[in-house]
Formats: sequence, C-alpha cells, structure tokens
Amino acid sequence: MELSGEKVLLSKVSINDLDFICRIECDKNLWYFEEYVQSNEIVVREKYLHKIEEKESVRSYDFIVTLADSSKTPIGLAQIWSYSEFRKSWEVGFAIIPEYSGEGYGREAAKLLLKCAFEKLDAHKVVGMCNSQNTRSAALMEDIGMTREAIFKEELFWQNKWLDQYFFSILEKEYLRKYK
Repeated sequence: MELSGEKVLLSKVSINDLDFICRIECDKNLWYFEEYVQSNEIVVREKYLHKIEEKESVRSYDFIVTLADSSKTPIGLAQIWSYSEFRKSWEVGFAIIPEYSGEGYGREAAKLLLKCAFEKLDAHKVVGMCNSQNTRSAALMEDIGMTREAIFKEELFWQNKWLDQYFFSILEKEYLRKYK
C-alpha cells in the first residue's frame, strides 16, 4: 500500500527500510515526549520483521514517510493501527525527523493516514493521543480536524513526574464534511 500527497509519499515499511526504522525508533530526541523509547536496535528490527512477514489479519500499517520529489528521501514514520476492531476505530501516530519538521510534512502524512482510515479501512473513528506537553502534536491533530475529546489525568509518567495525556478523535462524518 502506498499513499501519495503533494509533498510526501507514505510507503509500507519493507525489509529495505529496517536500518532507517531502527535509527529513528531508537532516537530518544525524536520521541522526546514518550514515556519509553526502545534503545535496542535488535529488538526494533525483530519487531518490524515480524510485522512485515505477518500475512494474516493485518491490523496495523507502518509507513516510511519520504519526500515526494525525485530524491525520495526518508524523513519519518507514520503508523495506523486498530484501536478497537469491533468499533471500527483506528489510532494514528507519526514522527518526522527534526531537520524536516515545521515544513508541513507531518501534517500531510497525518492527513494521508486519515484518508487511508476512512477511505480504505472503513473506519468509523480515528483517534490520536499525545503527552499534554507536546503542543506541536496537539496543534497538528486539531489542525487536521481532530477534536480533543478528553484529558487523561496523570496518565503518563514522563521525566519523573505524572502528566496528562490528550485524547483526540475524528468521526467519519466529520472527515467527510471537512475533506469531501
């Protein structure tokens, strides 16, 4: 599966992407607002190899975000996974490496994930969550039409203190109103 935008292209992670995936998944700076970042590249490689080889009941999709220009430079990771299969809900996550942040690539990648969820995966609802201190991620989710539905009080143990987590969502009918 491949998702195309004006600035970025999302391509399903392949074995050829494992070095890039390991580099970004283990980068504590890229995942600054996360509670835990895996530092063992072997663990990351095995996790993605298993996901790539999985053929039955695929409930998650991992994409390399690349520039849509002729360079096809990999600049990040975008993911969508089943949040609640019965409720037809999917969760999105994304990260763009710092040298490419602030250029709208993350926004476009997130919009492509919404399009995939509602137009290919038959989603009823898409959710996203972020550390309350991650103001850029929260602003991006609001910018693409997601609504902050909840604040999970002291949900995350981050930098030796308990912090809130924001819960965002967008329904299919809201997506259709905004993008169709």
